[in-house]
Amino acid sequence: MKAVILVGGEGTRLRPLTYNTPKSMVPIMNRPFLEHMIGYLKEHGIDDIILTLCYLPDPIQRYFGDGSKLGVRLSHVVEECPLGTAGAVKNVEECLNETFFVFNGDIFTDIDLTAMMEFHRQRGSKVSIALTPVDNPTIYGVVETDAGGRVQRFIEKPSPDAVTTNMINAGAYIVEPEVLSYIPRGQNFTFEQGLFPLLLERGDPVYGYQSDAYWIDIGTPEKYLKLHHDVLMGKVKKSFHGERLGEGIWVEGGCDIHHRAELEGPIVIGRDSVIGSRARLKGPAVIGRYCTIGTGSFIEGAIVWQNTRLGRGVLLKNCVVAENVVIGDRCQVAEGCVLGGNLIIGPGESLPQGTKLWPQNSA
Repeated sequence: MKAVILVGGEGTRLRPLTYNTPKSMVPIMNRPFLEHMIGYLKEHGIDDIILTLCYLPDPIQRYFGDGSKLGVRLSHVVEECPLGTAGAVKNVEECLNETFFVFNGDIFTDIDLTAMMEFHRQRGSKVSIALTPVDNPTIYGVVETDAGGRVQRFIEKPSPDAVTTNMINAGAYIVEPEVLSYIPRGQNFTFEQGLFPLLLERGDPVYGYQSDAYWIDIGTPEKYLKLHHDVLMGKVKKSFHGERLGEGIWVEGGCDIHHRAELEGPIVIGRDSVIGSRARLKGPAVIGRYCTIGTGSFIEGAIVWQNTRLGRGVLLKNCVVAENVVIGDRCQVAEGCVLGGNLIIGPGESLPQGTKLWPQNSA
């Protein structure tokens, strides 16, 4: 079974984390987001995958190659200019001669794709759209369906008094190849505002597959942090790399954890990291590979990327710190802070809640 994953976006809402890193490569539990997604597709028998690339394609191509190390076949197609969600799929039309999946490259979910395909085939649908419920549909595009699941209309960001459903487009589709003929070649064209309304206008069958499975998009640093907390707290099933040292504590090889350090799970610690004396780590938290946590530092609810060094007595709370960051002694990084890569924070600095710092080498 084939799938197209749309990973060409710039991830501007996720900055500063995506200034030098494509969104699909930001780490989730110390592995690229896209690696988790590919593993999820493989569980449902989807092992022939096309990646549509545009922004910073090289890191993705270098890391994943032909997909053989993950047990799938990967093809990479780089767009010279952004073509939109539907335009990107039209660009690989010659590879799509049977029913296929399409996924936005920023969703993390465990929707049952096998059941969704069965739903699609039973109804003879041209396009099936995965739908997920949200608490506040006014900030999304909602999808109205009839009792049988057939889509009636799309409403973009309805006002509170106009909300008729809390079901939104979850960014996962099953598509019959013949509908690609409606997409103009070489133009920026979207599923959401272009193809789907056109299909409804023509009377072609479009269905919504409703699921209350776990779903989140990682479009903002707040959601990126929430995803980690949800995974660590068991809201979505995931296996963790490393050896289990205690209740909710996973440690990869080569780590040096001082016997006076305190670890309270759930925590994941990447390989070859050093945790100093009297350092305290309180989950849900992730420490990347090759990190150093200095004596007496306290980390609670934070996500720390690889090769980052914390001095003595550093405090991190519910924040995200990217790769190659040096944080001096006695620094405090408050809740909601997001630090881009390659930064140096001097000793004694205190970053107030919600601070965002761009990478050192950014404009």
